[in-house]
Amino acid sequence: MITELGHFALILALGVAVTQMIVPLIGAHYGWRSWMEMAVPAATIQFLLVAASFLALTYAFVTSDFSLKLVTLNSHSAKPMLYKVSGVWGNHEGSMLLWVLIVTLFGAMAAWFGGNLPIRLKARVLAVQSSIAVAFLGFVIFTSNPFERLVQPPFDGRDLNPLLQDPGLAFHPPFLYLGYVGLSMAFSFAVAALIEGRIDAAWGRWVRPWTLAAWVFLTIGIALGSWWAYYELGWGGFWFWDPVENASFMPWLFAAALLHSAIVVEKREALKSWTILLAILAFGFSLIGTFIVRSGVITSVHAFASDPERGVFILLILLVFTGGALTLFAARARAMEARGVFGFVSRESALVSNNILLAVSAFVVFTGTIWPLIGEIFDRKISVGAPFFEAAFTPFMVVLALIMPIGAMLPWKRAKLGRAVKALIPAFILAVAVGALVWAIQTNKSALGPIGMFLGTWLVAGALVDLATRTGRGTLSGRLSRLTRLPRSDWGKLAAHSGFGITIMGICGLMAWSVEDIRVAQIGETFDVSEYEVTLVSVGREQGPNYFTTKAEIHVTRDGQDVTTLYPEKRVYPVQAMPTTEAAIANGFWRDLYLVIGDPQDNGGWAVRTFIKPFANWIWAGSIIMALGGLISLSDRRFRVAAGAAKARAQGVPAE
Repeated sequence: MITELGHFALILALGVAVTQMIVPLIGAHYGWRSWMEMAVPAATIQFLLVAASFLALTYAFVTSDFSLKLVTLNSHSAKPMLYKVSGVWGNHEGSMLLWVLIVTLFGAMAAWFGGNLPIRLKARVLAVQSSIAVAFLGFVIFTSNPFERLVQPPFDGRDLNPLLQDPGLAFHPPFLYLGYVGLSMAFSFAVAALIEGRIDAAWGRWVRPWTLAAWVFLTIGIALGSWWAYYELGWGGFWFWDPVENASFMPWLFAAALLHSAIVVEKREALKSWTILLAILAFGFSLIGTFIVRSGVITSVHAFASDPERGVFILLILLVFTGGALTLFAARARAMEARGVFGFVSRESALVSNNILLAVSAFVVFTGTIWPLIGEIFDRKISVGAPFFEAAFTPFMVVLALIMPIGAMLPWKRAKLGRAVKALIPAFILAVAVGALVWAIQTNKSALGPIGMFLGTWLVAGALVDLATRTGRGTLSGRLSRLTRLPRSDWGKLAAHSGFGITIMGICGLMAWSVEDIRVAQIGETFDVSEYEVTLVSVGREQGPNYFTTKAEIHVTRDGQDVTTLYPEKRVYPVQAMPTTEAAIANGFWRDLYLVIGDPQDNGGWAVRTFIKPFANWIWAGSIIMALGGLISLSDRRFRVAAGAAKARAQGVPAE
């Protein structure tokens, strides 16, 4: 009964979404206030209906209702409760329902917290957002119904993919979807502004918090996915340049560019057309990512097994929304004439450079991702792997890291480069010193490590110098007092830029100085890996809640002193007859000890893989700091109070 109510609520939500898509647009066109105001309760009702549907599906998973086809295919009665819940979105149909839930959530939040928006703009934003919900509600109801029943329910289910039965993967999709779908709000604001024919500083202020929230969620989601790949798959890496990984990374790059471009619109009313284009592309690439994951056109270990017909439906959604928005963009080009002018050396120019580097790097990733597909069209097998991406993508990030501290120091409109560079001399000297120290310490290694340490230190030190210069001149106590009164967005920028620098140091350190040892070890055997002595103490078999495991005990010492004892596992989930690797990791500030137990060998030994991963945790620490910086900026009062509120009230239309 509950599942039928969930299905019915989903159908009702589609009806409400269609109404919300049409009525407010007509009201905004003719100036009918009551029709425009109808968007707010409609957005709330639409969200509540989809939330009820999602809760009904969650109830079916929690109670192991195997009369539901989706539960049978993706759950099992012996599965831990966390993975019963995460099984709701660990499949195509459930994840699409989560997608729709987040679309309606953002629409409802715009309705609840958009009180200072001009009524016409608000009505159009909610109507555009609802049109996205209409498309995906139709997709779910007509092609991906999560409430399909089985005529003869089985006694138990087929279980969730064992690789997804992990805390990292339980929370990774919701955060990623909050980022993906969050960019729909920037898209809705862009299309609404194009319909209205007005893009100004107030619009830049309104669109930034939505973009910032989406960027923060994407950052967390990508970091969780990378962390899961690192410790769960047993290969010791953090990024594989897999098509599905790239599908989330490309919108992140566009969102970062959009954030910086919207600042120029807000401060200087320049780069209007570029900012609108970035908003369209950011959400467009989110739709491209959805297409990649669910169409089956590109092979990936992360992709959902889905039939091509669903892929065609998503491709049509992509073409309608992106193509329609770009057509409107072309038609409204005159409405986006820039007012502010700026010199070649200015903060605006630095932000333009930032945008170009981020956008071009995103297109580089896109090219490498779809190139194998293009090759298949012409009957050619093409493999594009990490070497291509690292060679083609890395130079843009190096240049971006070099110019970020300088660009942050430049004033608006017109600047003197020498003055900004002079203030950054201490940061540059520190960065060179750190790079030189690392170069001196390492022997017979590549330049990747020292360069990464230089760039990371340059970013962190540059961000600190930028913050310090905002306190002006005077006594130390006076400057410290002014430091506490700086806007939160300044502190958020410090955290985000520093986090980016720390992540660069972590990536370069891990890639430059990792040590890997693969061997067959006998029980009781001790072997050396770098400065550590590793002993395979024992290997035994145990039983978990819904799996059997082979668990090893491995003791690690250094110069005769105990370091740690680790217990790597190799699990087998009998329902799906699928093995998984559970690496054992001793996390440290400077390095991780990473151990994997493999299969038994004919001579009685066991395959053992040992990794030493320097600076591994700096990658995710930097990501957390970046996301924290976004949250700090999001808490700035200037984001909570919409710009031009007085204008909005003055532009209110009379009731009809």
